[in-house]
Amino acid sequence: MRTTQILFLFFWLIGVQAYTLFCTNVTYDHRALVIDGKRRLFISGSIHYPRSTPEMWPDLIQKSKDGGLNAIETYVFWNKHEPVRGQYNFEGGNDLVKFVKLVGAAGLHVHLRIGPYVCAEWNYGGFPLWLHFIPGIQFRTDNEPFKREMQRFTAKIVDLMKKENLYASQGGPIILSQIENEYGNGDIEPRYGPAAKPYVKWAASMAISLNTGVPWVMCHQADAPDPIINTCNGFYCDQFTPNSNQKPTFWTESYSGWLGSFGGAVPYRPVEDVAFAVARFFQRGGTLQNYYMYHGGTNFGRTSGGPFISTSYDYDAPIDEYGIVRQPKWGHLKDVHKAIMLCEEALLATDPQIKSLGPNLEAAVYQAGSTCAAFLANMGTSSDATVNFNGNSYHLPAWSVSILPDCENVVLNTAKVNSQTTISSFTREFSKEDSNCLKGSRSGWSLTSEPVGISKADAFSKVGLLEQINTTADRSDYLWYSLSIDLDGEDGLQAVLHIESLGHVVHAFINGKLAGSGVRDAAKKLDVLVTLVAGKNTIDLLSLTVGLQNYGAFFDTWGAGITGPVKLNGLKNGSSLDLSSQQWTYQVGLKGEELGLSDGSGKWNSESALPKNQPLVWYKTNFAAPSGINPVAIDFTGMGKGEAWVNGQSIGRFWPTYIAPKSGCNKACDYRGSYIYNKCLKDCGKPSQSLYHVPRSWLRPSGNILVLFEENGGDPTQITFATRQIESLCAHVSDSHPPPVDSWNTDAESGRKLGPVLSLECPNPDQVISSIKFASFGSPRGTCGNFNHGRCSSKKALSIIQKACVGSRSCNIRVSIDTFGDPCGGVAKSLAVEAACTQSRSSHNSFATNI
Repeated sequence: MRTTQILFLFFWLIGVQAYTLFCTNVTYDHRALVIDGKRRLFISGSIHYPRSTPEMWPDLIQKSKDGGLNAIETYVFWNKHEPVRGQYNFEGGNDLVKFVKLVGAAGLHVHLRIGPYVCAEWNYGGFPLWLHFIPGIQFRTDNEPFKREMQRFTAKIVDLMKKENLYASQGGPIILSQIENEYGNGDIEPRYGPAAKPYVKWAASMAISLNTGVPWVMCHQADAPDPIINTCNGFYCDQFTPNSNQKPTFWTESYSGWLGSFGGAVPYRPVEDVAFAVARFFQRGGTLQNYYMYHGGTNFGRTSGGPFISTSYDYDAPIDEYGIVRQPKWGHLKDVHKAIMLCEEALLATDPQIKSLGPNLEAAVYQAGSTCAAFLANMGTSSDATVNFNGNSYHLPAWSVSILPDCENVVLNTAKVNSQTTISSFTREFSKEDSNCLKGSRSGWSLTSEPVGISKADAFSKVGLLEQINTTADRSDYLWYSLSIDLDGEDGLQAVLHIESLGHVVHAFINGKLAGSGVRDAAKKLDVLVTLVAGKNTIDLLSLTVGLQNYGAFFDTWGAGITGPVKLNGLKNGSSLDLSSQQWTYQVGLKGEELGLSDGSGKWNSESALPKNQPLVWYKTNFAAPSGINPVAIDFTGMGKGEAWVNGQSIGRFWPTYIAPKSGCNKACDYRGSYIYNKCLKDCGKPSQSLYHVPRSWLRPSGNILVLFEENGGDPTQITFATRQIESLCAHVSDSHPPPVDSWNTDAESGRKLGPVLSLECPNPDQVISSIKFASFGSPRGTCGNFNHGRCSSKKALSIIQKACVGSRSCNIRVSIDTFGDPCGGVAKSLAVEAACTQSRSSHNSFATNI
């Protein structure tokens, strides 16, 4: 049995019995949540259960706890749980109860964001599409049909949680619930006019009437009525204040990074800036902060919204899409959490006393009797500063916060990262089931062609052009528009087919051949040069969606598909023919979808000469799972656009041919200064996404089936499997860094005498440090994977590090001239190390070494 399966079973068995006694009373005052009469400080993280798998949940939860979190936040996804009105699904990856129980069994609390509108870059904002067709309905406003459905589903979730005794008032882990979501944004609520405020009041009243026994929140809702707590979402929330001095300051979405989209570069956010934002929030009086996301995960199937949100929802989160901790983000934030929790008693005992220490310099002091904690902040973006505080001098790097749990000694500065950095890589592997498969082989593949145009018995005809979402009800990404016309003249007549569309993508076929394709742009137009024949011509337009709109006022009314006009321009004598009002034949979805090809069933053809770069082709192959336990991805380089299934389960839409702009990225991103979503970008000029996560739990050792549907044309023999692994560990610690935060926990005085320490640890328990790739004490420069020695370096550094680290799983080295000697007097020094880990041959070597 795999380790993840054992963990899953262990936590599940605990969770089943976890909540039978010990009901708690959850309230709040102006400072914090109050649990059984005691104020509590919460550091939380978002994990969305359908963006991973049940087998991944225990490990994700444990890594969150190990990272210093004491709560998990998740949305509840209405369209996952009620795909058909009155027909519910709470099984497998939709098992919300199991997820909540696992969180509770790990000793963590839960914030359940019911919504039921979630946004979340999720298809249709989490609403089921059938909601759109209820007569007279208007979403998210004072509309009786909508309120009736919203209340019914919200009550369904609350009743489900109550039945399982999952609210804290029943002894369970749920301490907060959320109703609605970001409705108070300036571009949302005002657009709904006079009906908006009555709707907000109704939603609050409805939620409270469900008697959960725990408080409710509304994020981004300045007019949230009492007793609902209004909360902040954003990159920074240190300036946020609730709408009542009787409510605490909560931050429900602290963005760890940003979302990715097809056609865009990949966003990331430096950990120094995230740490600065978090420390500033607690400095200014916050007592509950939640990372959005702590684990982003994957938009499996057709769940991504947008449109054009990528299948990866990695979000540059502390735990990456594959479930591996992202270093140094995870480790540095873990240290920040420990430092803040060292201040918990003082933070919760009183309000902060804020005072200026100079331009862009600020101190916040929490003092209650002999208990004292302080935060010193430099909000400047360019210059370090030295400040005097309580008779002592402190150095503050630009855009940083120092945390002083005793108002005297610095336990952590947000700009000084003690945590190790990891470099990960994907190793391409080929199937063991067929030595030629996948890459470069034709023999391992079979295929079947998707018919161009109308091929299903349920096709229908209508005069004029139909809007796509109302026609498909989102049962498929695809809608065919088909038309036959007769033309006088000679064969080979060239014309321009002009299509205006809400998209998101259109493929135009003339007489069964692909003539051109277009992605929706600002003009929403596509002009294709086509060649026509004398007599009958068939025009087949395949319109498709790439995730439905998930945000914006009245987003549910935003259409898709070919709206027209559709014209043939440049005919004989320069004339045009408007086709918009003619009778079109429509087909919802693909023939292959109807036949169930995605699970590998149906008729498939094996051909010695595998067709490549042809549109509308289904491909299938068998494969063995890559060896080992490392996370698995498929590299779709060589394919165009489509969707992929492994053993009948969709791993999402692939689109490796959509390339990010060549400009906008920089090799290094300065963390100093306010972050916005496009400040730090990487992978310009590259595919927005080429690697797609395949959960290990979806794989068998052998006999797996991979099915692809390719729209544009691609070469499936070019795709490969890849496993993700850690290539290098690095750390770079200066002699001015504070001692490890952990040293404060055990013995504050000895910790302060210890000084800075560089620590390395292999990511897996069965690994040891096998080699030291680089070591330098003095003035090393560069980044992980690209260090160099700088102007001075101790000649003993490499041998000392090798002796301390090689053969051990972890090692800790004091960054001091006492350890390495002094290679250059009078110069500030640092220690930089890069190491590699390999599988341990015997467990007796996997101990920690300290020098």
